Amino acid sequence: MSQSVDVLFVNALILTMDEKLTQYEPGALAVRGDTIVAVGPEQELKVEFHAREVFDCQSRVLMPGLINAHTHVPMTLLRGLADDLRLDVWLLGYIWPVEREFVSPEFVRLGTQIACAEFIRSGVTTFNDMYFFEEEVAQATAEIGLRAVCGQTVLKFPTSDASSYEDALERARDFIQRWKGHPLIVPAIAPHAPYTTTPEILRQATELAKEFDVPLHIHLAETALEVENMRKESGMPVIPYVKKQGLFEAKVIAAHCVHVDFGEIRTLKNHGAGVSHNPSSNLKLASGFAPVAKMLEAGLNVGIGTDGPASNNDLDMFEEMRLVSLIAKAYSNDPTAVPAHVALTMATRLGAQALHIGRLTGSLTPGRRADLIVVDLNPLHNSPRFRRDPHGPYAQIVYAAKSTDVTDLMVNGKWLMRDRVLLTVDEAALIRQAKTVAEKIDAFLAARERSVLSKLIALGGSMEEESFEVQLKVQIDDLAKIKANLQRSEIEIVRLRHYHQHDTYFFFSDPAQGRIRYREDELLDEQGNILNIRARLTLIGQKREGEFANEVLLSRSRYLAPAAYTLRFYREYFKPAREMELSKDRLRWLIRYKDTEFFVNLDEVQTPPLGSFLEIKSRTWSRSDAERKATLVSELLTLLGAGDQRTVTRDYIELAMNSVGAQ
Repeated sequence: MSQSVDVLFVNALILTMDEKLTQYEPGALAVRGDTIVAVGPEQELKVEFHAREVFDCQSRVLMPGLINAHTHVPMTLLRGLADDLRLDVWLLGYIWPVEREFVSPEFVRLGTQIACAEFIRSGVTTFNDMYFFEEEVAQATAEIGLRAVCGQTVLKFPTSDASSYEDALERARDFIQRWKGHPLIVPAIAPHAPYTTTPEILRQATELAKEFDVPLHIHLAETALEVENMRKESGMPVIPYVKKQGLFEAKVIAAHCVHVDFGEIRTLKNHGAGVSHNPSSNLKLASGFAPVAKMLEAGLNVGIGTDGPASNNDLDMFEEMRLVSLIAKAYSNDPTAVPAHVALTMATRLGAQALHIGRLTGSLTPGRRADLIVVDLNPLHNSPRFRRDPHGPYAQIVYAAKSTDVTDLMVNGKWLMRDRVLLTVDEAALIRQAKTVAEKIDAFLAARERSVLSKLIALGGSMEEESFEVQLKVQIDDLAKIKANLQRSEIEIVRLRHYHQHDTYFFFSDPAQGRIRYREDELLDEQGNILNIRARLTLIGQKREGEFANEVLLSRSRYLAPAAYTLRFYREYFKPAREMELSKDRLRWLIRYKDTEFFVNLDEVQTPPLGSFLEIKSRTWSRSDAERKATLVSELLTLLGAGDQRTVTRDYIELAMNSVGAQ
């Protein structure tokens, strides 16, 4: 007696993409509810099953849906925003400022809906995302009917959805708790990258991923500069660094991994990490060529991703599969590297395994979810078909097929596209809404491109300092007393530096622009001889975040850039409304008090002659840590014998301006 199923696919060339790359032609596949119950020769399944719906594939290919292993889907709304730029200029000058201004739950929802429509049209049934307001990504995706791993982003910077990383971690916990066990959405945590997080963030994110047994999605070793900086800062490459933080105790999904050696590949493999290779993005941003062939040879689960549509600029996985194979061949000088059937496996079964959801999807095998697509290989651009080589269909799909050849798509047993008609999303409405958003962003950037920050970033090499600076400053008369108290047993001196600092401040007619400081730091030896000179630019904002007890100040981050040109160049480049000079002699101690590091500055401001000051500072990415350090700063002030001195809440340049104005 035949069994009842919901859908029986017949008259198909079935590419199961299982470990044996089993094919059936003519083949049939039976779906009951959300699950594949059988796949095999058509005649056998026609006898074994009767179906509510029989779907004639018309001799087309029936295969698993493609899996986009790394992307940032709401960035469809930033597609084409700023191209052909250096990565630092692209991120700091355009993407991050626009995100801070515009990213909201509504923005994320619209961007996700647009991405999902593009995914369905191009044969993608599952994607792995990392962004802000990830709950909106999950909600929009589930409503449309696609499958996704959704990673809530955690950064050390303030973001659109979190004022501090502690807030971001709490948001991630809440998101994971509420979406864990959903039939389509796998919640995850996504610490953005080692260079945008801290060791503490990586460890806490790992613990959260372990607690709920969810994936951890992160960018690793994307650029040579990232690896070089990590070596300078920690004495080791990126992969050993994150291993030291315990990251691989979680189910890691590592995006990019362009600059890794074979030892690092083994580390990834031995710890069960999945890798997402993103060829278009790596080419467009000139990040380099990932050693994909070596990764596959080592047995690493490597999937394929598009990266975000602002750095690709599309979500076309057919294009990515072709590039994966062609780049591997050119990079290795081996035309046999990453053949077509391997590239297609990366975009299906290996991609699912890289995302740690291989039990759910990635192949057309009984027990997997019914995530599948129908692909027409009969158009002119894919004719004729040669049948002697069983690998021929894989070559047709990877080297000649286009995303527009996808005719039908099903996820979790539900039709999302039939005969190229989308069933769960209104494309025309999305295009109209995207146009409105683009007009607003254009207007914002047109105004902003005249800003001081944009000019600073355009110079290249800009970076953002820690989000919170805790500082306390008092005017003093007795420097010897402070120096003597620094020798107390409660204080550990890590190092002492002597500087002479020459500052030129640029002021602008719009105070909201902040002010630019051009500083020349002269490092002096014990005899007062100049050992080294360093020049840099700092953009200092007008806003202070607030005050703690005893007038300890909390300030937000500033932007730094190396000063490779002359002061005259910067004067002509920034065109300040006015400028002012300040010079001081600085003794700077790095100390450790109660296992916490602080900078203690003894400054004699010489031009204009303002006198001597004690300044205690510390920076952090954490608001709670800032509050703790504020208490310790007050203790240190007393310990150094300056607890009864008058607190100064203004910067030196502000004191200088008052001094000049009073004369």
